[in-house]
Amino acid sequence: MEITELDNYYFRQKEPFQGCLLALKSIITEINEDIIHTRKFQIPFFYYKDWKLAFLWVYRKKIMIGTVIDKRANQIISEIKQKDIVETMLINPDEDIPVYEIIKRIKENIKFYDSLILTALNNEK
Repeated sequence: MEITELDNYYFRQKEPFQGCLLALKSIITEINEDIIHTRKFQIPFFYYKDWKLAFLWVYRKKIMIGTVIDKRANQIISEIKQKDIVETMLINPDEDIPVYEIIKRIKENIKFYDSLILTALNNEK
């Protein structure tokens, strides 16, 4: 098995960051089978059905998890060109991960994207 640059991102981190990042990756990817884990801007990034969803980033002595509302979704709603909307949460790798809060945020974004997809499909009819 070949080690990718994405894998290297995790392997380069020292503990407790590595373990925390791998746990966060697992938490996010297990929320929905349509979540894709990739590398963007040199960091782990997650997409849901081609929509930006979340990212992980080592920031100072904490881990930042960002949940994203893709700017394309904002354009559909308001027809105004906007930037991605990002909510961030800092996680101390030496403390418990707020699993339920992370899952809640990710599921809210997925629900939002699914509602946009349904609306678009209904408008095509």
